[in-house]
Amino acid sequence: MTDFAAIDFETANECPSSVCSVGIVVVRDGEIVDRFYSLIHPEPEYYQWFCRQVHGLGPEDTDEAPVFPYVWEKVEPLIEGLPLVAHNSRFDEECLKQVFRVYQMDYPDYAFLDTLSASRRYYGSTLPNHQLQTVAAACGYDLTHHHHALADAEACARIAIEIL
Repeated sequence: MTDFAAIDFETANECPSSVCSVGIVVVRDGEIVDRFYSLIHPEPEYYQWFCRQVHGLGPEDTDEAPVFPYVWEKVEPLIEGLPLVAHNSRFDEECLKQVFRVYQMDYPDYAFLDTLSASRRYYGSTLPNHQLQTVAAACGYDLTHHHHALADAEACARIAIEIL
């Protein structure tokens, strides 16, 4: 697979619709050609302690950020016609579906591919686990800013280039 967009969301709370940041890495002909990152004003609009501990974002970061539909206006042309790739894609796909539902937007049935399940098939038990940072390292990518949506999307893109 040579053309795709890797995507990663971070959420403010337990609700999948509460996306507070998104990272996109566009790959064409097996090369990274574009990157996009944005903070997003989450809906519902509150931060759970655990989520803040994971990604470090809070209301002070997103109070002035655009809501999802305005961010997606910028993302949509970048990913048009491309399959989306995510590590544990069920999470990111559910976030996307739920935030589309919250804002009453028509969901275009994006095709998702999962580097987590691909890693399990490709590496099997040769890795101690199949977490994003572990698989990225096995593919030669140093994920130093784990849980930053753009860094995670780039790690996912590097994994997909290697094993998909």
